[in-house]
Amino acid sequence: MNYAACKISEAEWQVMKVLWEKSPLTATQIIGCLKSETQWNPKTIHTLIARLVKKEALGVNKEASLFQYYPLVSKEDCMLEETKSFLHKVYDGSIHLLVANFVKNERLSPQDIEKLRKLLDEKTD
Repeated sequence: MNYAACKISEAEWQVMKVLWEKSPLTATQIIGCLKSETQWNPKTIHTLIARLVKKEALGVNKEASLFQYYPLVSKEDCMLEETKSFLHKVYDGSIHLLVANFVKNERLSPQDIEKLRKLLDEKTD
């Protein structure tokens, strides 16, 4: 996986989410998906697509009459890289501090607590 491809901006995430949901898509189709939720100018979306292609997060099929874009990186890989980056930036790499802060400051349902327990139990087996 190309690590640089997962270092994407918040706006670029919006484009990637569209393509992770359905691909390949043309720029016009991507613009159509993002128009109602972002109010972005089509030129802005074209710029974001071009950046993502340059970062090798998106591939482009140039053989079709209209260019079709598709993800070159998975959502899961990008989420993992973003999580690692956040962990290092905010908690100096300490997963303990992250989890402790989250557990102390968030309302957790009994179901959430049980899921967390199961995850921790699986990790210790």
